[in-house]
Amino acid sequence: MNSEIPLISVEKITKRFPGVTALDGVTFDVRAREFHSVVGENGAGKSTLMKILSGVITDYDGTLRIAGEKVSFTSTRKAEAAGISIIHQELNLVEDLSAAANVFLGREKRTALGLLDDRAMQRAAAALFGELECQIRPEQLVRTLRVGDQQLVEIAKALSQDASILIMDEPTSALTEAEVERLFRIIDRLLARNVTILYISHKLDEVFRRSDRITVLRDGRLVKTLDRVATNPREITHLMVGREIENINLAANRLPGEVVLEVAGLSLPWTGHARAWRLRDINFALRRGEVLGVAGLMGAGRTELLECLFGTSPERPLGRIMLEGREVHFASPADAKRTGVALVTEDRKRLGLFPQMNVRENITICMLDETATAGLIAGRKERRAARESIELLAIKTPGGEAPITGLSGGNQQKAIIARWLRTRPKVLLLDDPTRGVDVGAKAELYRVIDRLCRDGLGILVTSSELPELIALCDRILVLCEGRLTGSFTRGQFSEQALMEAATQRKDEG
Repeated sequence: MNSEIPLISVEKITKRFPGVTALDGVTFDVRAREFHSVVGENGAGKSTLMKILSGVITDYDGTLRIAGEKVSFTSTRKAEAAGISIIHQELNLVEDLSAAANVFLGREKRTALGLLDDRAMQRAAAALFGELECQIRPEQLVRTLRVGDQQLVEIAKALSQDASILIMDEPTSALTEAEVERLFRIIDRLLARNVTILYISHKLDEVFRRSDRITVLRDGRLVKTLDRVATNPREITHLMVGREIENINLAANRLPGEVVLEVAGLSLPWTGHARAWRLRDINFALRRGEVLGVAGLMGAGRTELLECLFGTSPERPLGRIMLEGREVHFASPADAKRTGVALVTEDRKRLGLFPQMNVRENITICMLDETATAGLIAGRKERRAARESIELLAIKTPGGEAPITGLSGGNQQKAIIARWLRTRPKVLLLDDPTRGVDVGAKAELYRVIDRLCRDGLGILVTSSELPELIALCDRILVLCEGRLTGSFTRGQFSEQALMEAATQRKDEG
């Protein structure tokens, strides 16, 4: 192959959905053996373009060339045959199949008699999980895995296809820092094997870590392609959003009030597991007008803690949970909602969205009693409430009647946050709320969280990104293997101190 011919040529690609132009004449190229990053805000068209390249979307205008040859993929199988594999931002796994079965779905290994060779698939999957340096068991059902482990199954699935072009669409959105390090070790090995990587991420530290070139999209159009060594994160951010993102000093002059939520001796059993406890003897208090962060590596118990506080834990927790000085027991999320507790889950696709509903319905579904007259939903009230939320969180949508599945991942997340804000909670639980959200939208969400906090709401937030917690929080709790191993006030914050606490095991006692 002539080295001057790009491996991938995207020529005037245009894709329109009802009411939205997702891509508008996008043109750029990718060189062979290149680590090429594509960045932009939510709704910029990144994921749509990657779906065209991988054969998920087949109806579009423009031309796609691979090694100079014009191609038109009519299915993902055709793209895979051309050596293209994709790790999707939104996980595409079959929850009731095992991790190994998902890795080889549609490409199952068979015996000489044509029967499924489960042992061979489990051995191969185990080798892939070993390469990813993770502890997933091949026979484990995907629905029993946390979202971060599910993302690792997606990555293993893509690696199993031995592709020459690998598209990674937000591959680290649910991974901890240690898991990101593992992934980049894999990326280094792939690049050494002459694999070309298209990398989509909102995390500019990752983009600048390994990119050869960076392509910026904004509102479906190409802004610029730059050599990584000729630019910097500030310039890329400006190109992405068309404006400067100011430094946000969030915690300045906050004045937390009285305790609104108190947790004493909270423990969550883990039946059948060697560790015996998902959470053990957790104690803390949350004040009105305070943002309290929860840090920890994957498996530390961050999500389990929030589930206990919202009535969705897999087993009944022990200990005491007190809201406004009164002990509460939540048998269901409905109990928590009625009492004034709201939860935005980490897994938007499985636990947050109502995909069959539109944007308006997704936002207002928790407040239908307020929009009803004589038992019937008052359409005008509901539309007004949805409109207010769309404007408050700057949700990019053609309108409230647009399908929620037509929105970008970050705008879907903002719609879920808007839903729970409409319940006017006393305590807002945010489980990794900016996962899959771009830098501009993150800044908007940070400002919303800060405003809610200053209005007297108590906010408990988890995040896999330590800089995010440091920017957002008044205090940070650190969990390690279900135990509280650190508590820090703002003056004590540092990534090193938080990470040391996150890796500090306590004796079971």
